[in-house]
Amino acid sequence: MISKADIEKMSSTYRQAGAPAISAQTSTASLPLAGIRIMEFSHMVMGPSAGMILADLGADVIKIEPAPDGDPTRRLKDVAVGFFPTYNRNKRSLAIDLKAPEGCAVVQKLAAQADILIENYSPRTMDRLGCGYEELSGINPRLVYCSLKGFLSGPYEHRMALDEVVQYMGGLAYMTGPPGEPRRAGASVIDIMGGMFAVIAIQAALRERERSGRGQLIKSALFETTAFLMGQHMVRAQVTGVSPAPTGGKRAGVWTIYDPFETADGKKIFLGIISDNHWRRFCEKFGRPDLVSDPRYNTNADRVKERDTILPLVSGIIARYTQAELIELLDHLGCPFAPVATPSDLIEDPHLNANGRLLDVETPAGGNAKIPRLPLEMNGHALGLRRQPATVGQHTAEILTELGLTRTDIDDLCERNIVRCG
Repeated sequence: MISKADIEKMSSTYRQAGAPAISAQTSTASLPLAGIRIMEFSHMVMGPSAGMILADLGADVIKIEPAPDGDPTRRLKDVAVGFFPTYNRNKRSLAIDLKAPEGCAVVQKLAAQADILIENYSPRTMDRLGCGYEELSGINPRLVYCSLKGFLSGPYEHRMALDEVVQYMGGLAYMTGPPGEPRRAGASVIDIMGGMFAVIAIQAALRERERSGRGQLIKSALFETTAFLMGQHMVRAQVTGVSPAPTGGKRAGVWTIYDPFETADGKKIFLGIISDNHWRRFCEKFGRPDLVSDPRYNTNADRVKERDTILPLVSGIIARYTQAELIELLDHLGCPFAPVATPSDLIEDPHLNANGRLLDVETPAGGNAKIPRLPLEMNGHALGLRRQPATVGQHTAEILTELGLTRTDIDDLCERNIVRCG
């Protein structure tokens, strides 16, 4: 194990020199989190999504992967084949055997220089590896240590969880499916939102560190994230005394029209008519001024009561036009609307393709794929692609050199399979 004095010396040298230069497509120098170093111990979606957000914002994120094969997420197929390329851009890869004492020593050296650690391993795994909060905060009291788990502290904290588990447990699947048929949402919404809450907490902890000089342990969890999403439904149940019905069933709603409709070419379009002005403009645009003057449909409250008669009328109007024609008509009407799209449709979406909002990213399966960049605009910053998702251990030698290891030291670690140099 390395000495405290050695750690303090390396940490001081790193702080004085600043973060290492990054050879990439675009410099991080002007980005908001330039100079922040992050250690990421993660797999799947929750941890990698948090690291990716911070990396896109300019942090030097070092993805620490098990040597020699790296993050198992790289090898997932079918519905999970998109996980790795989507959430691991703009990072460096250090592949290392954490079970070996030499590997643990390297990680502790890195922790001495890091600002943030992110991990989403199973409960107590980091402690067993000698990389728990107590161990690493003793080495670097300024370290912000973020654990992403299934559950926060409490009776369930020992359990493992996945996105789908908490969607069922937290009421999201119940609200998403039709009555009696709970269904998970069609994306890893809880994993990603849990990662986003982690980023919020990390940035707050960095701000607090500016005042106190110390880091802290913070946690984000899947179950509590799901419960947060259910807050509006929980309040409704308590205020009304009635358990909310699933939104996947027949929608009573509070608005006249808030539904998908079939178009003349067999596609679908969603339309929202949520005000009296919307109703008037819609009826006039589509040649039905008689509906505006009909006293049954005078106000939104009146129209909600008459949904059983209005829905067939609107459905008949929509059915006369193709989806493309409706997009053209509704685009100038000022009503909320949306073509019902598939993920494949987004690849060529003209808005997403404007201003570089889709990034061309390499995939472990071979070839490239378009994926969305961060959905932000910030002071002209190009929060785009600086690094392709790294190969296993691609930056191992680079990172170890920054830690002060010689070429001989690095070659020795490689030969003994303590690290993998890509």
